[in-house]
Amino acid sequence: MAQSPKIAVVGLGNMGLPMAALLAHRQFDITGFDVSSERVALAVQENVPCTHDLTGLLQDADIIIASLPNDSVVEKVFLQPDGLLARTDRRAIVIDTSTVSPGTTRHIATLMRRAGHGWLDAPVSGGATGARDGKLTMMVGGTDADLADVRTVTDVLAARVLHVGSSGAGNVAKLVNNMLVAAHMLTAAEALRLGQAAGVQAGDLLKVINASTGRSAVSENTFPRWVLNDSFDSGFSAGLMRKDVALALSLARDVHASLPLSTEVERLWNACRKTCPDSADFTRVGSSETQPA
Repeated sequence: MAQSPKIAVVGLGNMGLPMAALLAHRQFDITGFDVSSERVALAVQENVPCTHDLTGLLQDADIIIASLPNDSVVEKVFLQPDGLLARTDRRAIVIDTSTVSPGTTRHIATLMRRAGHGWLDAPVSGGATGARDGKLTMMVGGTDADLADVRTVTDVLAARVLHVGSSGAGNVAKLVNNMLVAAHMLTAAEALRLGQAAGVQAGDLLKVINASTGRSAVSENTFPRWVLNDSFDSGFSAGLMRKDVALALSLARDVHASLPLSTEVERLWNACRKTCPDSADFTRVGSSETQPA
């Protein structure tokens, strides 16, 4: 890997843009790409140079950071015949921070290795604020050698870089985590509804919960920061949460794991689409107006 690697950030959404801006601020040689001209304009305002030539970007970069919404977009970007798979001049490593199915990850990683490139599935937790501040948790699947080659980049983006196994393991860990978050949001909202119906204010209930054994990141951070004040602007959509829950249950079917409670969590998230549509912030599911049946 070059001492001053050329870095591409593909996908300048709620997570990709702050990661790109942080790297630009740290004086990395970085170029961004997004299909949305609006996101490109925002990136330029953050001093992130951008290009409209995705193929050229993939052909030129040493490290490619992807932050894309789903499996099909990741496949479209990286499996195009004239893209990275066709490149033979030198080795590149992809850091895919997207949350996708482990099967998709393993398939693409295999093709990349055959073409002489590295692939790390490296989904992140910590939201847009964590991305902006370099305080993410990154869960990584892939080889030790590939991770070692990009540590100068991952250590800027994340406060915790956790290597959990081979290709696909990072996305397994992310889906497990988000399955818990989806469940915690519902159980916390339900518990607070009970307490409020019995005459105790939500803020007072959270003081007790967060000093007791019922606490979680949802009760300690999500509800005080985005739910109780009705801001609902964490930067992560309800649609993406539903996508991750569906991926987790698809994985469960693949590995023959029985998850009855998680199946009910998926049903409840789908049951509240009218009051918490896919376009809404996922924290809106905690609102008193959102009560899945």
